[in-house]
Amino acid sequence: MYVTSGASALLKRASHSSGRRTLSSLCRKPAATSPACGGAGSRGAGQQNLRSLSFLSAAARWSHGAGWNSPTSQIRIGCSVSDSLLHRKIATMASENAFKGIFTSLPKPGGGEFGKFYSLPALNDPRIDKLPYSIRILLESAIRNCDGFQVTKEDVEKIIDWEKTSPKLVEIPFKPARVLLQDFTGVPAVVDLACMRDAMNRLGNDSNKINPLVPVDLVIDHSVQVDVARSENAVQANMELEFQRNRERFAFLKWGSNAFQNMLVVPPGSGIVHQVNLEYLGRVVFNNDGVLYPDSVVGTDSHTTMIDGLGVAGWGVGGIEAEAAMLGQPMSMVLPGVVGFKLSGKLRDGVTATDLVLTVTQMLRKHGVVGKFVEFHGAGVGEISLADRATIANMSPEYGATMGFFPVDRVTLQYLKLTGRSEETVAMIEAYLRANNMFVDYSEPQQERVYSSDLQLDLSDVEPCISGPKRPHDRVTLKEMKSDWHSCLDSKVGFKGFAVPKEAQEKVAEFSFHGQPAELRHGSVVIAAITSCTNTSNPSVMLGAGLVAKKAYDLGLQVKPWVKTSLAPGSGVVKKYLDRSGLQEYLNHQGFNIVGYGCTTCIGNSGELDESVGTAISENDIVAAAVLSGNRNFEGRVHPLTRANYLASPPLVVAYALAGTVDIDFEKEPIGVGKNGREVYFRDIWPSTQEVADAVQSSVLPEMFRSTYEAITKGNPMWNQLMVPNDKLYSWDPTSTYIHEPPYFKNMTMDPPGPHGVKDAYCLLNFGDSITTDHISPAGNINKDSPAAKYLMERGVERKDFNSYGSRRGNDEIMARGTFANIRLVNKLLKGEVGPKTVHIPTGEKLSVFDAAMKYKTAGQATIILAGAEYGSGSSRDWAAKGPMLLGVKAVIAKSFERIHRSNLVGMGIVPLCFKAGEDAETLGLTGQERYTIDLPSKISDIRPGQDITVRTDNGKQFTCTVRFDTEVELEYFNNGGILPYVIRQLILQ
Repeated sequence: MYVTSGASALLKRASHSSGRRTLSSLCRKPAATSPACGGAGSRGAGQQNLRSLSFLSAAARWSHGAGWNSPTSQIRIGCSVSDSLLHRKIATMASENAFKGIFTSLPKPGGGEFGKFYSLPALNDPRIDKLPYSIRILLESAIRNCDGFQVTKEDVEKIIDWEKTSPKLVEIPFKPARVLLQDFTGVPAVVDLACMRDAMNRLGNDSNKINPLVPVDLVIDHSVQVDVARSENAVQANMELEFQRNRERFAFLKWGSNAFQNMLVVPPGSGIVHQVNLEYLGRVVFNNDGVLYPDSVVGTDSHTTMIDGLGVAGWGVGGIEAEAAMLGQPMSMVLPGVVGFKLSGKLRDGVTATDLVLTVTQMLRKHGVVGKFVEFHGAGVGEISLADRATIANMSPEYGATMGFFPVDRVTLQYLKLTGRSEETVAMIEAYLRANNMFVDYSEPQQERVYSSDLQLDLSDVEPCISGPKRPHDRVTLKEMKSDWHSCLDSKVGFKGFAVPKEAQEKVAEFSFHGQPAELRHGSVVIAAITSCTNTSNPSVMLGAGLVAKKAYDLGLQVKPWVKTSLAPGSGVVKKYLDRSGLQEYLNHQGFNIVGYGCTTCIGNSGELDESVGTAISENDIVAAAVLSGNRNFEGRVHPLTRANYLASPPLVVAYALAGTVDIDFEKEPIGVGKNGREVYFRDIWPSTQEVADAVQSSVLPEMFRSTYEAITKGNPMWNQLMVPNDKLYSWDPTSTYIHEPPYFKNMTMDPPGPHGVKDAYCLLNFGDSITTDHISPAGNINKDSPAAKYLMERGVERKDFNSYGSRRGNDEIMARGTFANIRLVNKLLKGEVGPKTVHIPTGEKLSVFDAAMKYKTAGQATIILAGAEYGSGSSRDWAAKGPMLLGVKAVIAKSFERIHRSNLVGMGIVPLCFKAGEDAETLGLTGQERYTIDLPSKISDIRPGQDITVRTDNGKQFTCTVRFDTEVELEYFNNGGILPYVIRQLILQ
């Protein structure tokens, strides 16, 4: 997903045979006597159009007023124009639109109207009836925003003709309705906005132009850690520690909510961003000033896709791109292919939504869906709950798709009512979607739709399973788990291997845990966490976990005390229905006390293990296991000491915690010994589908959602006591180790730097396949021996106060030092040694990656990175691009890139290059010891998206790569040295 602007749209449309015009040539400041920028003729007229549109977007700001969650209650804030002028401008939008003839009224059944909308059926084009529902949302947006400038009739035609145009990878504009942030990614976004205001100020322009122009919701959910577990006081204790560590960050975010318009901050302790989005923020259909249109959202977390389960088009983008979208820049995207995934049948008894999503993830990862939409259809969709759909949609990043989309149907409407949306709002949503052919009714014959490719799954074929030990798509059925585990112990170190010698596989590490004898073996579970947005939003699996805990307790089973157990719900609603069902009591008996409301273990905020457990693991080289109901299990993410990490449903998390090991065959071996010495098996504690359904029916009530979300923005005493200044410019504290002014714009001028090749660069790192954003920019613990730790200690920060990399994303000094600091990093330059080090080629020294990079930078030497397939997979993490840029990396040459990360590299001015098919560093005989020169044209007009270029080395080798600037817009970002400098220049030129 890429961001463009009015100037860039003009740039595209002004291209002609004499070459492409750049931003600087199109948008020079006007002379004093000139009424239009760029001289007379079409260029001047284009610039006037640009100014007119900018004026409108700057004026039409929306804020969250009282009851803003209702799609019918958006409140507009006046700007530099009168309200009456603004009303006239909006009122005339329909007449200015090229499709004004299909702008029609949506009547209410009892008289009056819900509003007006752009009617797709009124186009009378049979191609639209065959379009996937997800593409219809893109089409509606293009029609509604068609102004002949930013969006043209040609763009609309491309989307209508999707079946023919999508294989050609054509570019289209898209305007999302809103932006969603969480605090890990939200802090650097607000830091950048504050820094951009300073840059505008230094360049002599109005800093208030840096202001969100679309609704921005920021949910503080990634800062809580599981410091205290197995305690009735865990929530309060962990929140107090959260505020002690993050008070400065939280105060900064509170300042941002006051300093910037249209930014709602949901305080810590409220829930996980994606669950809050699903249960509360999602509108499904907007009604702004009587204009109806589908809700859509881009977010700075890759799991923004969870909202796709609600029929809302949403996906993750990098923080860099989201910032530009906040500032009113339309987004440019390649019109995606759509994989149709047909579901049939019904899940078997005892099979969970998590089992289903892990199965779907494996199928889609194998099929290959990177950069595509996946649209679920078929009668089987009607058989799964909305929460189950959201679970599947949530893990789109794990199977690689941009979206995993479920169109709105009756199940969606029922969920909206369950979660407290008003009857009138739901009626409006249904009426609009039916009228615009965006509603699915599985009780009626289905119109055949066209898809780029097709998959299908009979739900009855899904088996209970988990995924691991290191990747989300490495699914293992429960019946195969024991044999798979032993295969992992035997296999060489890799995604499915630990290379434990046969003679060491039965090792027992005996230790004392708080005075009682304890032992660990390979596969012993030391962390069992019910956590993350994927599953805690699903009442079926949460209540299922409670039923497992109860059955086990009744039979006399107990989780061993050295297993770190935790329960972190995604919203306060979960506690209410667990309490009402009576099952929270039994979860507490098994150690699954609620520890907080936020993203904990899944993001690496698992907290410390008991010292005795950690020592037993380290001294005996035990391959310890974590089992969590999360979506990510990459190496080093959950906890540095758990080398095996498995994703499982919440009920299975409880089951494995009770067993105490992943080295078990649940069909044949007992989980433990209960009352009267009786062996208890998995089947004895596993609830039936009907038992779970009964618990959901009796315990999950609409009033729980209403009461929870009525109070969500009121905060808590600790949040409300934070005092922040009212200044519009931020006062940077040079001594702060949390918030620091980044260097991006300090030497910025109005002249774009232009394109640049790379000359005689050294290889900083040489990687294989599947380097994730966790490897590039860890979010978890700051290792005591790392450059970041050294930096903190030099500033008087004690080790206990290091906090995590994720919590310190507002400080570029920390994050640059944390780049490539993952302790599981495998760098071929180290010839088998694992860890965050590299070889400084000129001297042969083995240094930390940061120290080596600084040595190169000091000497004025550029660096590049060599990589394999799927470089940058995992969470959308802007620091995975910002960090390498600060280290001096000029280019990454890889076999393939993850979608968001590739665009983020471009956004930070780093050149992404792909080896030609069938080639990589090894086949080309590259060792990483060479120096690399990348020949890029010196004129931006001579570079084309997807162009082949030559890379030469100092030993005489040369090879061809494809430069992965995928759109003309990305070329313009590169020409400007990155997306944010581009936005600043564009705003100044308005």
